[in-house]
Amino acid sequence: MKPAAQGQAAPRVSLSPHATDGVWYASYPPNVAHEIDPSRWRSLVHYFDDCIARFRLGGHVAFASLGSNMSFDTLGQKAHAFASYLQEVGVKPGDRIALMMPNTLAYPVTLFGALIAGATVVNVNPLYTVRELGVQLKDCGAQSIVVFDVFAKTLEDARPGTRIHHVIVTGLGDLLGDGINVKGRALDLFMRHVKKRVPAYSIPDAVTLNQALARGARRKFEPVRVGHGDIAFIQYTGGTTGVPKGAMLTHRNVIANVMQALAWARGVLVDEQETVVTPLPLYHIYSLTVNALVCLGIGARNVLIVNPRDIRAVLRTLKHESFTAITALNTLYSALLDHDEFRQRDFSALKLAMAGGMATQRAIAERFEKVTGRGIVEGYGLTECSPLVCATPLRADGKVTFEGNIGLPVPSTLVRLKRDDGQWANFDEPGELCVQGPQVMKGYWNRPDDTAKAIDAQGWFATGDIGVMDARGFIRLIDRKKDMMIVSGFNVYPNEIEDVLAAHPKVRAVAAVGMPDAVTGERVKVFIVKRDDSLTMEELLAFARLHLTGYKVPTAVEFRDALPLTSIGKVLRRELRDS
Repeated sequence: MKPAAQGQAAPRVSLSPHATDGVWYASYPPNVAHEIDPSRWRSLVHYFDDCIARFRLGGHVAFASLGSNMSFDTLGQKAHAFASYLQEVGVKPGDRIALMMPNTLAYPVTLFGALIAGATVVNVNPLYTVRELGVQLKDCGAQSIVVFDVFAKTLEDARPGTRIHHVIVTGLGDLLGDGINVKGRALDLFMRHVKKRVPAYSIPDAVTLNQALARGARRKFEPVRVGHGDIAFIQYTGGTTGVPKGAMLTHRNVIANVMQALAWARGVLVDEQETVVTPLPLYHIYSLTVNALVCLGIGARNVLIVNPRDIRAVLRTLKHESFTAITALNTLYSALLDHDEFRQRDFSALKLAMAGGMATQRAIAERFEKVTGRGIVEGYGLTECSPLVCATPLRADGKVTFEGNIGLPVPSTLVRLKRDDGQWANFDEPGELCVQGPQVMKGYWNRPDDTAKAIDAQGWFATGDIGVMDARGFIRLIDRKKDMMIVSGFNVYPNEIEDVLAAHPKVRAVAAVGMPDAVTGERVKVFIVKRDDSLTMEELLAFARLHLTGYKVPTAVEFRDALPLTSIGKVLRRELRDS
């Protein structure tokens, strides 16, 4: 197979059909097309400008944060001003610009401004340590960075040895108002001098975001030609199972995934009528695509949550919002359901509750539906797939029945399961999920060997996840290939154990890992956060024996006050195994 040209996504290869191919189309809702056409937009810049043009009239709100709104018109103006500033300081098409901030109004402005300038966006977890930040900046070769002031000291210490030339610092109060922005300035002073949340730092060549926007607004922007094959994002994998790698996502990759999600939501979400709560950080691929991009395409009002771990603050925000959709993870839904304030609110406006990033536990899904009257819509995806691969079908009335699967492949997506012997699996046979579609990444940044291992000559991306497909095309995810345990020769999947133990009324959170064992090869250990202090190990194991076959029953239990989580709430099993 001839390799794709530099900057071009690999072409979709014509394949011999397999028995499972396309069976899922019969299970599609009648209004969902089988295929999408990414050529509708030339680039994400074209998509952004089209959204602004369609929704800018009437002061329609694009993003809201801390009680302040940003209209589509203002977003368009600010993003173009930032792009103009980047041109002024010498940023060229293809240059990498890192964004290191939580969900504030500065994020969409700098995100779209960077894309308009033709730059490649590198999203950075703001909770990174000095070492982690330094590694990522050196790996991607970023020359510019927008950093939240709370994390500027981390950047100062990580900067030596990187290629960073331009630093733009933003604060919590930026863009919360027009003109002199009294509210924003007061908030920044409060964060610095009362809360003392901003560590002292020294970056003499840094400019503030407000200064950058003012400079950009004074000069004429020179349009940049950006196309499908250009790299829009170098999006680093979560690193929960190994060293993070930068997935190169082209404009075509991301446009395709946005269109796949828009096609899936057709008939449920309505243009200019939705308010979407965004607690997941926009620097994460799930929230980036669904909240920053898909919501823009339907003219939704996107309510940004700065810190989703501060549940009290989340509840205060929700108290004043009649939201129609929310995106979250199993852990956040669980935390919200533990509060009376959330359980007792009016959910009559809610149309859609989406989950992704990790498996949703049945106990949480059932509690959520009992409280809200709405089921949780599961999606499955990976950074390398921009991210959406599969999703639960949506009914026009928004109702969802939780079946414990990840739904069906989205339009223009092929999914097959590969057995251990290398052959494609048939229905109800377990295998590793392999994906082919326009959303599959170009490859890993500067890692050709890793790319070759992940994507074969026919364009199949091997996900590392184990699942089964039924005759209707629905896929049930069993577990991560790397997290699978082998106990006395039997395959044991942590998700199954966690799902069972999470149903115990005295369990708040659970994680299962495999530990070395001289006799059985591996043994199951679980880490438990109690909901009720009276829970004992004996009670928990008795419950496990009722619902799990013998070799799946944990042989060790450790009670903890909390589980280690990533910044978006995924359990760090690797950290538990190493503890």
